[in-house]
Amino acid sequence: MELYHPVKIGNIELNGNLFLAPVAGYSDAAFRSVCIENGASFTYTEMVSAEALVRNNIKTEVLMSRAYNEKAYSVQIFGGEPEVMEQAAHIVLDKTHCECIDINCGCPVPKIVKTGAGSALTRDPERLFAVASGVVKAAGGPASKGGVPVTVKIRSGWEQKQITWKEAAQAALDAGVAAITIHPRTRAQGYEGFSDWNIMKQLVEFVDGRVPVFGSGDLFKPEDAKRMLGETGADGVMFARGAMGNPFIFRDAVSLLKTGSYEPVPADVRIKTGFAELERLVAETSEQHACLEMRKRFHAYSKGIKNGGVLRNAIVHASTVQDYHDIFDDILKNGGVV
Repeated sequence: MELYHPVKIGNIELNGNLFLAPVAGYSDAAFRSVCIENGASFTYTEMVSAEALVRNNIKTEVLMSRAYNEKAYSVQIFGGEPEVMEQAAHIVLDKTHCECIDINCGCPVPKIVKTGAGSALTRDPERLFAVASGVVKAAGGPASKGGVPVTVKIRSGWEQKQITWKEAAQAALDAGVAAITIHPRTRAQGYEGFSDWNIMKQLVEFVDGRVPVFGSGDLFKPEDAKRMLGETGADGVMFARGAMGNPFIFRDAVSLLKTGSYEPVPADVRIKTGFAELERLVAETSEQHACLEMRKRFHAYSKGIKNGGVLRNAIVHASTVQDYHDIFDDILKNGGVV
């Protein structure tokens, strides 16, 4: 099979296998929309608190909104209490009509882990099973029997002496999940060191085609996606940090996998994409929030542009949409040249 190929998650048929991972503080609807425009096959919301959903936190609902061009997307939820997660899944499906629910069993952040959520679930297969079973039940049963697909994202384990991915994966399969994603770092590693792609390969062999297996971890350029797919046998890959401020990684990876090469994205295209994201984020939230949020994103969009350092010094002070136009309009008129 070609490295770039269609994938099925339950009843969801996707044309490709390059996904945007759930990235806290980044994968809002505006960013997901530009990733789709640049070739992302499937997208995930940033993680949503099950507790906040059950308590009817209005701000949480914004995190789940569908991007205008998302034909299918997944809402990721986190929590450590099976009953709360089941309730939250009902709310997600009622308020969003998303095509998939993903359970976060991998986040290493202490405030998440101490509640029994995130990577605490990877080291506690019995609780993971109870949580996943509750969500699958809320979703109408396993996808193989007509339910909304439920997926999980796990880590390799808690620490090097406590590698539990196999037990976590079996618990997820027993609960009826439709796909498993692995970030093969331990909770103790956080995002440091290197992810162990050999564990990913072992997971693919362990699952043995029962459900798709997706890989995440150390995907910073298109060549990384090609290597991960080739070396591990994963059915698809999820770009996380590698996509931050760089939705073009999908376009480049698709080109690399299909043709063997790709061309750098012109500076003016990068900036125009930044403005498209800014406008959508303003519409979703407010000008103040969007302009502050887009400072870090325009930093990334301006990389590779001549005199980019000068631009980035100006970006950190941008507070209105007009500020961004003042910074970039002359560059756009000159085809991306300062």
